[in-house]
Parts: sequence; structure tokens; C-alpha cells
Amino acid sequence: MSSLAEPPASRAPSRSPARSPALSPGPGLSRRGGERRRNASDAGADLGAVQVSSPAARSHPPAPLPAAAAGREALAWPGLPWPGLAWLSRYVGLRTSPGLCSTHSLDLPARGYIHDTQLRSVDLNHVIRLLEDSDSKDLEKEQLKTLKKVVKRFENGLDLAQVIEILNLCAEKMSEQEAFTEPLCELIKLCGLPFQKKKLSDEVSYSVAVSKSIAQLGYLMRVPSSQVRIQICKCVVSFYNMELPRKQLSGYQPTSANYKIQMAELGGLAETLVLSLALVENKLTEKLWVLKALQHLSSSGVNCRLMMKAQAASRLCLYLNGTDPSGQLVFRSSEILWNLLENTSKEEVVNQLSSLECVHALKEVFVDLLMHGFGHYDRQLRNDLLVIATLLAENPAAPMIESGFAKLLIVLATFTEVKIPSPLVKGLKLTYSYEDFELKKLLFNVIGVLSKDPCAVQLLSENDVMPALLYYVKPNQKPGFHDWSAAQYEELQLHAIAILASVAPLLLDKYLSCQANTLLLLFLEWCIGQDPFFGQGNSFHGTGGRGNKLAQMRYSLRVLRAVVSLYDDAVNLNLCDQGAISQLLDILKYAANKSKEKEDAILLEIQADILFLLSALCENDLHRKELFSYEGVDILISFIQMDPKKLCSGLGHNCLLFTALDCLWLLKQKNLCNIILGILVEFCDNPKTTSHISTWRGEKDQTAANLLIQLWRQEELELGVKRDRYGRIVDMKTPIASSFQKQQEVIPMPANCPSFAIMEISENIRAKLYSLLCKLGFENLPGLSAKDFVTLAIIQHYIDFKVGEVWSELHAELKEEFRPVASDEEALKVISEISEDTGRMVAALQTEVLESQHHQEIQEEEKTYTKMQAIHKQRGMVNKSWENFLTRTSNYEALKKAKRLQEKSIEASRSKLKTQNGAVHSTDIKGLGTT
Repeated sequence: MSSLAEPPASRAPSRSPARSPALSPGPGLSRRGGERRRNASDAGADLGAVQVSSPAARSHPPAPLPAAAAGREALAWPGLPWPGLAWLSRYVGLRTSPGLCSTHSLDLPARGYIHDTQLRSVDLNHVIRLLEDSDSKDLEKEQLKTLKKVVKRFENGLDLAQVIEILNLCAEKMSEQEAFTEPLCELIKLCGLPFQKKKLSDEVSYSVAVSKSIAQLGYLMRVPSSQVRIQICKCVVSFYNMELPRKQLSGYQPTSANYKIQMAELGGLAETLVLSLALVENKLTEKLWVLKALQHLSSSGVNCRLMMKAQAASRLCLYLNGTDPSGQLVFRSSEILWNLLENTSKEEVVNQLSSLECVHALKEVFVDLLMHGFGHYDRQLRNDLLVIATLLAENPAAPMIESGFAKLLIVLATFTEVKIPSPLVKGLKLTYSYEDFELKKLLFNVIGVLSKDPCAVQLLSENDVMPALLYYVKPNQKPGFHDWSAAQYEELQLHAIAILASVAPLLLDKYLSCQANTLLLLFLEWCIGQDPFFGQGNSFHGTGGRGNKLAQMRYSLRVLRAVVSLYDDAVNLNLCDQGAISQLLDILKYAANKSKEKEDAILLEIQADILFLLSALCENDLHRKELFSYEGVDILISFIQMDPKKLCSGLGHNCLLFTALDCLWLLKQKNLCNIILGILVEFCDNPKTTSHISTWRGEKDQTAANLLIQLWRQEELELGVKRDRYGRIVDMKTPIASSFQKQQEVIPMPANCPSFAIMEISENIRAKLYSLLCKLGFENLPGLSAKDFVTLAIIQHYIDFKVGEVWSELHAELKEEFRPVASDEEALKVISEISEDTGRMVAALQTEVLESQHHQEIQEEEKTYTKMQAIHKQRGMVNKSWENFLTRTSNYEALKKAKRLQEKSIEASRSKLKTQNGAVHSTDIKGLGTT
């Protein structure tokens, strides 16, 4: 019999050699390097092969299966039902046919015995009948002797179905006699030996029988014996370290290496073992063996899903802070949790771990490892638990704040930078080891996760997160002897600045009080300086930063973008007062020059972010626009003139183009606005473009149509086009002519020279606005007011009015040098009248729109007044009712008068016709004192 001490385990090969505690944990499943590896050398005592027997050699027919034993109820527990042996009766008939042979005692229900005189001397059917006979206690010695003989004789093979039957009978007898413990354990040990088969199809043919037999092993955990439970766990562990039998049976071949594992999955063994944890909750040795078995089983996705059905995640998490000097309890539980996270739904695991009890348990074991774990293994295990805590922090339902875990993690992330004493980390000192470096990065990541929770903002503000992150916004210095290496410091620096982009918009007051804008601008100045610094570019955040400072520049600009996009006046004013616009333009030139040498996604992102910052800073401020336009227009035009083929490169040229257009639009210079509108007109040649323009929304949900009509009104105002105060046409002959155009004298021009009406088209943006609105359509435009519809009527007939202007110029030039014949004069007169009629028709339409709007406003006003009157009337009635109530309750005479009025009202409401037949009942209630 093997020892009952804690399960021995070799160090997990996937971890560092220093990982294991004093009693090193068993084979674990590493999250580093891909596939998890096991070392199952500690599977238990050497398990020899067992052969199988032929039912043809049996001298007796199969005995009937036993009824439910009297002690069975005492051996069951909630959640693990007693399955009984009835299922085995379906396979008794199979024993006469050849089948799977197990080199251990789990030979399938049908197979042949080896024709050996020693093996023939023991009949399993006789053993079963002997164990079923419980009438006499004198049979106990004979039963035990027979069981020992079975174990010895069938160490090379026996019938699986019958041995499971014997196991269950022994388990029933253990409730009365503990002497059956040792034979039961020896039989269970035989169940861990490998299977053998005769035919290739045997694995499939007997899969149901084998899976249910293996499931019976899990149900034997109900037996209240430490030896039995440990032996069952050893048997399960041996599934993952199958060795070829020492004696190969003639005519048999081994089953596939994973056959037992697959049958354990089919039989639901993992779920049974999880439920059995309730039986060994206060028995450390047995609990560790169960966890070791579950650790192996959890390498399978099927088993993990079965374990989750039994609430494995929450059960295991509650065991984390249990007493265990060896440290295996935390190690194995955390390994199983990791396997569950990797092999099942992460959301389901996190939901099971999100109870207050689980979070408290996780916090306690994390703090214990943090404060008292000094070895390489303890630090790695601490970091693994921190990753699980990070996943919990992503779940809003997890009580991270209520348990105090969130505050602890925030303090841990900042205490080395702000150096403010805190009782939560008293006596703690982090080293510069690789595990503590990983811890630092994980703690920064926790801050980024917590920043997404509005409830955690107060914690971030109170625990100096802002100054701790800004600590890294400074030029890189040469590391000291006892310090992070240059690569490690750069990785922490970039990680901290990346987290700062998430935290800064939430803590604007802290951001300003810590002079973050100043630090970021100085840091950006260092980024384009001549300092001989060469980035390592080893980390995720350092991508593209090897040998330069682009990574630092990229993430610093992201922080500025995050705070500037809030359009907070204090933040933007603080930036501009420190010369941010000119400095950003210098960085833009620097990045543009670098792009000429070699274009990549990072440089394009930097340029796009700078253009966004300039656009946001200069919006609604004329002085800032002037500062920007002085040097920035030439750069913007170069972006607009980029090769169109680059837009499909996937590097980000399209984002750069749109941010450049945004800046150009912001400046609103005449030529730039004209260029942008021209580009949009060309874009509209693609039918897909109009849908994008239609769905665009600006500030206060402004639509593209509203913006274009607004630009039209501004343009006509600058041109001096005559309109009344409602925007209607005043001059029917020249409805769209500018004041300058009307002042021009008629000058006869050659036929190949354009007239003033034609040249005017290219000198303002009205033609392009008309083209864009033609593409969008003049019907069903969203977001337009009555004033917009008045202007839209003019735009819709722009081409008609322009044609009228050209004919008017032509008529005037003819009168200067010629006198048209009567027919031509009549034709010119008709054309002129048509143009004027169009103007009158548009004016009538505008008047109709305004009148409709006015009528609608009057109706809405009347509805509002009607509603106000109803409210006022209701309030008056309520007040009058209250006054009547006060009068009745304070004046008895008034109360009697009200009573008389009530009675008269009741009498008046009654029918005047008397009932001819039938009794008349009074409706008065005697003694009623209410009115």
C-alpha cells in the first residue's frame, strides 16, 4: 500500500526551477510557451499489467446483480447520487464475446481469459456471489481471503465490468468492516493499468461500458476512507502516465494512449471529483490528491466544461486561502483556475469568481504571497493570481471596490513612485527581479482596467495615480547599478504613459495641478531633440521605436489627444499659453521629414494626432487660427496633394488626409474652402460617397445639408446678394447677382471670352455647393429648419438663375452695338420673362414655406396655451376643493349645509318612477358621520 502523505510532485517543467515550494507541486499547466507539460512520475506505486479472461472458460453463469445494500444510503452524499449497478446488467451478455482486454483490472465486459491453470482457479462470479452473501459474519475471513487471491491472481488481466461490481460490493461492506479497505485499494490500483484490445473496433464498441466503469471510480469517492479516496486519485493521475505492461498478452495490442482520458471525459469523472471536494473540505491530504487529479483532468476542454457545471471555479477559489504549509493548495487551485479560463468561457469563469467571498479569498492569498513570499516560485504564483484579479476587475459585477482589493492594487501600483507611506504596504519592498518587473506592469494594467469603471475614479484620485504615472514622463536616464535595466525602464515608461491616456481625462483637476501639460511638452521637446538616446523597442508599446524616440512621442501625443478632445477651456488654454501650437507644428514638420525617408504607420499616426490637436485647439479662436495658418497651411496643402494610390496602402494615409481636411476646414480660408468643396464634389462621383456624407453629423448633431446651406448664406452675405430679413428673393430679374456684379458696366466681349456671369462661378463656392446638394438630392434632407428651406429653394434653381443672367448679359451687349430684329427681340423678351417668372415662383414658394412655419408655430403656441389653461384650471379646482374642505371641517354650520346639499343631490339623481312591485330599500347608512 502506498503512503498516505501529501501527494508527491515534481516541479513543473514549464516554470523556473525555483518555482516550487518546499513540497514541490506536481505537474502543472503553464501559461508560458504554449502547450502545457506534465511530469507524472509521481503517479503512485508501480502498476503492473493485467490480462483478461474468456467467458467461455467460466464454469458458472453470471449471477444476478445485488439489490441495493443497506449501508448504501450512509455512503451517499448530496450532489453525488449512488448510480447502482443496474447499468452493468446490460453488458453481462457481452462477456461471452471477445472484446477489449485491459492489461489492468479494467478489462472490458467481454474478453477472453488467458488459459492458465492458476487464473482458472479463481472464478469472479463465485467471488461476486460470495460478497453478496451477508447472512453470516463468519464469511468475512473467507471474503477477505478471496479478495486477496483475486488481486494476486488477476494482476495481469481481468474483466472490467466484474471488477467494478466487486468494487461496489466492497464499498458497501466497508460501512460495517474496515478490513475491506486494503483489498478495495488494491483493486482500485489495478484499475489504473493500461487497456489492451483484440480488434481495432473494440475501443468504439466498448466505449459506453468503459466510460461508465470509470465513472464508477468517481462515485467511490463517497466511501468514507482516506486510503480509498487517495488511491482513486492516484488511479486517475495514472491515466496521464500510461506505461506499456511488463507482460504483453498474446493476441492483444495496447489501446491508444489517450483512450482512458477520453473515456474519463465521456463518463463525466471530472464533475464527480469536483463535487467530492465537499467531502474532503477539512482533510488536507485528501483534498490535495483530489486537486492533483483535477489538475490533470482540467487539461481537457470537455472536462473543464463538466467542472464548470459543478461550480468548480467558485469552489476552488474559496480553497485558496486554506491552511497548507506545503503551498500546493494555492498552486494546484490556481493552475486549475487557469485551465478553466483557457479551456472554457472566460465570462462564465469570471462570473463564478465574482462573489464577495471569492474576491476576499483571492485578496487574502495574494497579500500573503506578496508580503511573505520571497522565492521565485512565490512571486510567479503571486503574478498569476494578479492576472486572475485583473480579469475580475473587468467585470463590473465583481465587488473589487467593496472588498478593498481595488484600493490595495492601486496603492501597490503607485507607492514606489509617490513614496507616500501607506499601512496597506507597510514593510513591503519590491526588488528589481524579473517577477517584480512583471508585477509592476500588471499593476499598471489594473489601473487601466479600473479606469473604465466610473465607481473607481474616486479611488484613482485619492491614491495619487496621476503623479505616479507622470513620474515616467521625463527623459530617459542612464540606469544605476541597483535599478531597472534600460529596456525595462523604457517598457515601464511607455506602459505608464499609455495608461495615462486613459486616466487623464477622468482626473482633469489632478492633471492640471500636477502641471501635466508642461511635462508632456518638455518630454515632446526631448523626443525631437538631438539627445543620443536609442530606444530598445522590445515591448508591445515600443513597436517601431528601436533606435529612435518615436514610441515615446506617439504615446505622449495620445495623452494630449485624450485631454484636448474633451474641449475643456482650462486645459486647452493652459496648452496654448505654453506655446503648444508652434511646438506641435515643429513636431509635425519633424514627422513629415521622417516620413519622406521611410513611411510607416507610426509616423502617419503621429502626424494625424498632431493635426487633430491643432484642429481642436484652434477651433473658435481667431488668434490661434492665425498662428496655425502662418506656418501650417503649406504643410496641409502637401498632405492634400498626396498620391491617391497611398490611400489604399493600409498604413493610415486616409486618416491623415481627413485630419488635414478637418484643419483646412477649420481655417476656412476662401481658397482652401473652395479646394475642399471641389474634392468633395469629385468624391461624389463614387455613388457610395453620398451615403457617407448624408450620415455625417457635426456639432449639436448638425447634418451635411444644413452645413452646406449655412455656407451658401455666408457666401451670399459676403457677395452682397440682396435678400429680405427672412432670406427671400428681392430682385426678381437678377436674384443671385452680387453687388459687385450689378455695378459692372456692359462691355462687349469676343465670343471666345467668358462673360462676368460665367467667370463669377469660379470665384465663389456657390457652384460647388449646388453640385454637392444635387448629389445629395433636394428632397427629404434631414436636419433643416424653415430658414434652410427658404435658402434651399434658391439653391435648387441656381442653374436657372445663372442661365437668366447669361441671357441678360447677352441682351445688354446686343443693344450696345446692334438692334435685334423683331423676332429676336421677342425671343429675348420671352426668355427674360421666363427668368423673372422663375424668380417670382421661388419667392412665392419661400413665402408659402414661411407662412406654413408661422401657422405651425401659432398652432404649437395655442396648444401650449391650452395646456397651460387646463393646468391653471385644475389647480384652481384643487384649491377650491381644499378651501371647501377646510370650511366644512372648521365650521359646523357649513358642514350641515354641505350635508343637506348632498342629500338634495342624491334625491335629485333618483328615478322619479315608483316601483310597482317589490320592496324599496333605503340607501342611507345610519350613523354615518362623513359627507
